[in-house]
Amino acid sequence: MISDEMQNCWFVIPAFNEGCVIHDALEPVQHRGYQIVVVDDCSSDDTRHIASAAGAWVCRHAINLGQGAALQTGIDFALNHGASVIVTFDSDGQHSLDDAEAMIEALKTGSFDYVLGSRFLGKTENMPTSRRLLLQAATLYTRLHTGMKLTDTHNGLRAMTARGASALNLQHNRMAHASEILDKIAASGLPWREHPCTITYTDYSRAKGQRLSGMFDILLDLYLGRLHK
Repeated sequence: MISDEMQNCWFVIPAFNEGCVIHDALEPVQHRGYQIVVVDDCSSDDTRHIASAAGAWVCRHAINLGQGAALQTGIDFALNHGASVIVTFDSDGQHSLDDAEAMIEALKTGSFDYVLGSRFLGKTENMPTSRRLLLQAATLYTRLHTGMKLTDTHNGLRAMTARGASALNLQHNRMAHASEILDKIAASGLPWREHPCTITYTDYSRAKGQRLSGMFDILLDLYLGRLHK
């Protein structure tokens, strides 16, 4: 059971057609007593019904807007419901709740407004070599342009205070949102740190998001992030 001071910790989980996996992602989070908001980005399957049955709040986009927009919708919802801490968490089973809780603990010190997960400080399971090389190149590129000494720039596992979450205000709905988050963190001047985490590449996540086209998405993300900065 989570402590009283963390009762207003919210997990923001964007989801698009994740009906076959989202229950497994939500169940341990719900079991430990955290508040959850799932943002259903106009799924054509039963994602929203499964999420609701699992005990999550559900926001639904009438049209598909992309992960950046889903994250901002979830962050706004959590802040409007008094969240003191917000965790962004994937719906496809790649993230570990134990890692998320360790990152929440790091926020308790009061020294940071953002704790960012890093698979390169932690470990990966079943990660394609080509994906690793591209992510490392993307990290170097982002370090040069933001001045942030990051080791992992495209990790969706993040924990943040309400103050940190309020400083994001994402404008880019789709590929550019990951770069935009880091740009906003750098511009905010608020303290941040990285934390080791494990990213598990399942057959499902590899089939859905780890194709060659996903690598080009990262390159496009970086380009659009710089173009609209």
